[in-house]
Amino acid sequence: MAADLLSLPSAGPDPIPLATALAAVLGYARGRRPLWFRSPSHPQGRWVRIPAFGYERFDARPPRSGALGDDDVLAAEALHGRLPRESWAAVRTALDDVAGLAGAVADRAAGRPFWELPAEEFSVLGEPGTVGAALRALRSLGPDPLPAYLSAALHHRRPALVPLIDPVTRRQLLPHVEEGDSGVEAVVHRELRAAAEGFAALESAAAGLLRETGGVPLTRLRLHDVLVWLSGSLRLAHAVELGVRTPEWAAARR
Repeated sequence: MAADLLSLPSAGPDPIPLATALAAVLGYARGRRPLWFRSPSHPQGRWVRIPAFGYERFDARPPRSGALGDDDVLAAEALHGRLPRESWAAVRTALDDVAGLAGAVADRAAGRPFWELPAEEFSVLGEPGTVGAALRALRSLGPDPLPAYLSAALHHRRPALVPLIDPVTRRQLLPHVEEGDSGVEAVVHRELRAAAEGFAALESAAAGLLRETGGVPLTRLRLHDVLVWLSGSLRLAHAVELGVRTPEWAAARR
């Protein structure tokens, strides 16, 4: 994999070697950080190692089926952090409001993952009724932090269809929006299609390594989000450093 490159303009001007991308994903999924922890049983404190990123709290959390509800808010909190009571209630109410739109996205996709949808689904020329139009409407339902929490909740339900957009990734994606795009989701779609071979290889390699240790595979839609978020939040190098220390990385190098 080391000789292959993953072109990802929203993450930066230089293509990412697939080996680097794999290490970053493993660091995101398996990396640990030290935390000094005090408890009634250890009042003097002790060092513990906890997950450095949100994979175990969010991606590995089993998705629910049925109507959107409280557990979907909890899944979003697992990634973005606890909400004050008023904001929690706003997100929960918004989930009821977006149920129809989320269902329309799934119906329009007709079982196809995000990256297999035609480009017309993310063009204003194809509106109304497109996936891009519905996703833009989902992002426009309220002020921050509502869109990020809704995005996380809906992505957790359909990780191969609904992009996970938060303030960091949105800032990375916005400069790459082109005339006629229905929103930043068009940028995600374009990059996944342009680098389809690289993302297929990354998705397969990461899934194989994570499954070997009981992990939950990440879709290439989520892999795109992870790489863009790590780059935009200046955590990519740290994730790579953590990734090359994991047993999964050692297995990949054998």
